Amino acid sequence: MNEVVDRLKNYTPARIGVGRTGTRPLTKEFLSFRIDHAAAVDSVYGEVAPELLESFQLFSVDTCIETKEHYLTRPDQGRLLSEAGEKMIWEKCVKQPQVQVVVSDGLSANAIEENMADVYPALMDSLEANGLSAGTPFFVKGGRVGCMDAIGELLKPDVFVLLIGERPGLVCAHSMSAYMCYRPRAGTRESERMVISNIHRRGTPPVEAAAHIGTILSKMIEQKTSGVGLVM
Repeated sequence: MNEVVDRLKNYTPARIGVGRTGTRPLTKEFLSFRIDHAAAVDSVYGEVAPELLESFQLFSVDTCIETKEHYLTRPDQGRLLSEAGEKMIWEKCVKQPQVQVVVSDGLSANAIEENMADVYPALMDSLEANGLSAGTPFFVKGGRVGCMDAIGELLKPDVFVLLIGERPGLVCAHSMSAYMCYRPRAGTRESERMVISNIHRRGTPPVEAAAHIGTILSKMIEQKTSGVGLVM
């Protein structure tokens, strides 16, 4: 049985065969659980450092979210831009770009902190390698995936990529997703979106993910579709 457990542990970081003392978990396993739980909470309630956004020349806009508790209980409000946010996007962004890149903290600020330095430059290189031009990138605070529809209505890009923090778990609290869509708009169905998930150093390598994003966006433009309709 121990050999089976050891083989399973080689394939997953999940807590398998951690052992116990009587009815209680081992102290080291209990403390490890508490550490991972604290990291997940910190990711949800954390903030992306303004210095990081400035280093990538990303201005920041708000959704209709007012507090973290509001964000967690009203996901619909994270899909809507604030009036000030809409105005700033309209004033600062290139209209009808070929590719619109947006970054959002989502459910893990740590995902942005941990992965941006690898993902973002590699993504820009991937766009250039695929002959694609990017509009004006920016950051959305308190965003949900559906905010790409509201932004799509404003800027009308050909394709859209949203780099957003994933819901943290007890194995990884800094995982990022890249959601992509062809001409997102109000009423976009989830089946029209595509996603590369689990982007972090122990999951989908950030640079590899960024390179793949450029290829997918190129196919979207070529086929004028995304999601289940795209032929890879």
